[in-house]
Formats: sequence, C-alpha cells, structure tokens
Amino acid sequence: MDPEKGFEQTIERDQRIEPRDWMPDRYRTTMVRQIAQHAHSEIIGMQPEGEWITRAPSLRRKAILLAKVQDEAGHGLYLYSAAETLGADRTDLTEKLIEGRQKYSSIFNYPTLSFADVGVIGWLVDGAAICNQVPLCRSSYGPYARAMIRICKEESFHQRQGYELLMTLMRGTDAQREMVQNAVDRWWWPSLMMFGPPDADSTHTAQSMAWKIKRHTNDELRQRFVDMTVPQAEALGVTLPDPDLRWNEERGHHDFGEIDWSELKRVISGDGPCNAERIATRRAAHEEGAWVRAAASAHAAKAKTREVA
Repeated sequence: MDPEKGFEQTIERDQRIEPRDWMPDRYRTTMVRQIAQHAHSEIIGMQPEGEWITRAPSLRRKAILLAKVQDEAGHGLYLYSAAETLGADRTDLTEKLIEGRQKYSSIFNYPTLSFADVGVIGWLVDGAAICNQVPLCRSSYGPYARAMIRICKEESFHQRQGYELLMTLMRGTDAQREMVQNAVDRWWWPSLMMFGPPDADSTHTAQSMAWKIKRHTNDELRQRFVDMTVPQAEALGVTLPDPDLRWNEERGHHDFGEIDWSELKRVISGDGPCNAERIATRRAAHEEGAWVRAAASAHAAKAKTREVA
C-alpha cells in the first residue's frame, strides 16, 4: 500500500500514528512544534508559582506548591520524550527556546503579585489547560496522546488545589477576599487568550483538525472554558471582570466581551511583562546545570564501558 494512503486511512479510522509509521513531513513538523511548545510551557510555567514556594504561608501550602511545581517538571519530561520519538533533539529544543526561536504559552509571561495568584493560576490557568488538553488524550499521535492522559489527571488535581486555596481565602478577611478578586481581575483575560487566536486568524487549526491532532477549534474550547468557569466563580463569590458576560438562552452558552488580541500578539512577540525575565531565568538554569549533564553523560559512558568489558 502507498504509505501516504496508509497514513490517511489510519487517520480516517481514528487510529493512532506511532513513531515507526510513515507520516508526511508536514505532520511530523507540526507535531514537533506543538509538543515542543507544550513542553516549553510546562518548564517555563514552573517559574511564576515557584517564586512563592519560600513565601507560602504554611508548611502545608509549601508542600502543596512544591509538589505542583515538581509535577510540571515531570510534564515537561514526558513531552520532551514524546518529541524525541519524532526525531527531535532535546538539547536543540532547549536552545531554540532560550534563543527565542520556539514559543511557549503566553500566560506565563504575567507576574504573580500575591499568594492569591497561586490559587487563581490553579483555578483559571490549569482549568483552561484541562479544557484544551483533555481532547489531546485522543490526539492522532500515539506518544503525545498517552503522555496527555497522565498530565491531564495531574492537572485536574492542580485545578482542585487552586480552587480549594481560593475558597479558603474567600472565607478569610476582607483583605484576603480583595486579594483574590484582584488576582481574578488580572488573570481572567490572559486565561481566555491561552486557547490561541480566534479561529478566523488561526494558521494551524484547520490542518490540525484534519489530521485529528486537535479535536476542537480554539473558539470552541474557549467557549467551553467560559461556560465551565462562570458557575464556579459564582460559587466562589468572585466577579469575573467582563461587563458583557451573560447567559444567552438562544445559544445555550455564555456571551462574553471582546478579547484584546493586540495584547496576545504583543506578549507572543516577546513584549509581555515577564518575557525577558522568564527566558533569562531558563537560560541561567540551563547554563548552571551544564556540569550535571556532563557528569550524567560521563557516568553513563563509564557504565556502558563496564557492560562491554
């Protein structure tokens, strides 16, 4: 059978493409781009909350936050490993990240100004990630889909942890409730931008849908997130910062205001509040860890020599 036809039939049958299967160069390139961006996002995403580990208000909160940041490192590991099955080199991917040649999620270019931000990231940012990533468990590329199953289970736990923290703060003082509302005001719109540009402006969605890499469009996922989050906000007792947000009986969905897409473009292009800081921190960590990588390589080479002998 013609390999291209075999690939198309596998996609049509809703089956998985595996590393040794033939695939078009464009499919391979698309998968490397998407998985690498996802992996970079997990690694860069350790920074905003990691800044609060030493400042968390109790030992319990420190332990919870430390475990979450450690989970994010693990997610990056799973995803870089999935990218390697496509022939990508992890060192090369890291260099592309710190040189600005590959992107990561725009949401991580915003600062965490209070401990309430940790809860709001868990609730909104991880909530948006869950909406986006659960369908990826059915992605057409096998290693990516299987990695997403474990990642989504852990992200769901992170989302519940964030919501629990916010519930605790909302039962506290007026100052604590104000701190939560302030964090929600700052993170709501960037969270909606996490799903990417509107469908009309998306350059990758149509092909990714055809290859069943994605199962839903950016706008569909964004709408699902809004509908999911509104009742949670009501239960929490916070106000989402959108005067146009209201239930539309005819649509069976919530209407919401216009997103400032110019801000998304600005942040993606490197002009967000923390873009330079995030990359500088990642570059420093990479450079300072060079001796660890060298030692690990030397140890592996020595062990292999002993096996041969």
